[in-house]
Amino acid sequence: MEKVCKNWAQWLKQTRFDYMDETQKTQTINWLIQLRNELINLAEIYPGQKVIDLGCGSGLLGFGVIEQFEDNVEVIFSDKYKGCLDECQQLLENLNVKNCASFLKCNITNIRKKTSTIDRALTRSVLVHVINKPLAFGEIYRILKPDGIYVGFEPIISQNTRYYELLKPNQITNYCEFKEAEKDMMEDPEDALVNFNHETLTDDLQESGFIDVKVRIETVTSNYIVSKEGIEKWFLTPPGPNQKTMKQRFLEYFDEEEVDVYIKEVQKALNNKNVTINSKTAFIKAIK
Repeated sequence: MEKVCKNWAQWLKQTRFDYMDETQKTQTINWLIQLRNELINLAEIYPGQKVIDLGCGSGLLGFGVIEQFEDNVEVIFSDKYKGCLDECQQLLENLNVKNCASFLKCNITNIRKKTSTIDRALTRSVLVHVINKPLAFGEIYRILKPDGIYVGFEPIISQNTRYYELLKPNQITNYCEFKEAEKDMMEDPEDALVNFNHETLTDDLQESGFIDVKVRIETVTSNYIVSKEGIEKWFLTPPGPNQKTMKQRFLEYFDEEEVDVYIKEVQKALNNKNVTINSKTAFIKAIK
């Protein structure tokens, strides 16, 4: 079964990470595997259990469980996007893994499983795409058996390093206006990416009925040399399906000419500079 995650990693390198150089691919894969292992350990999975990977995406968690437990655990790959499920299913078929996996197309706020039928529920970077977090937690609570465990990992984007913190006022036209706009974006209650923090996660889980809720926050610090091309990707690459790019977000505050000038000034200020980025992440564990 060791070939499961080896082939999963190779698949990602050839598809979703094909724009990265080999060093970046290796670093990203290693980080994902470390994250996967930590979440699976948190979940305290045992043979004979039924595990659901909610918002499975590329299948990081589901493939990890299969690799560790083989046919001794039933794994349900669940996602609202059929394309994600098709890719996971195809890879499993290529590896001749059939007996322990099933596939479920549904949204995390309306999980098509019976009440109290799942032993463990796992998520990775899913809540950042869900506006109504309490509704998602309520559904996870509903499908879990008594004493069932939910574990998850979420980036706390609202507390990450912001653009204006990397810049000096004399480098940017209308620096104060762009600073205030970015602050406002990071506090938008209708934006799934930023409308939560570790305190609201804890409160929402407890209000959904979970006991022994633990939300552990880690700060990941990255240092790297930025490029003009990389900065352009910051502004033009959406953070997920149906998500607005940063440029589109700024266009809600400024006209396009102003935003284009801002992007060019950020490129000029930071190109070939060594920057330090702090990213907040949450590891979640809650018991029904």
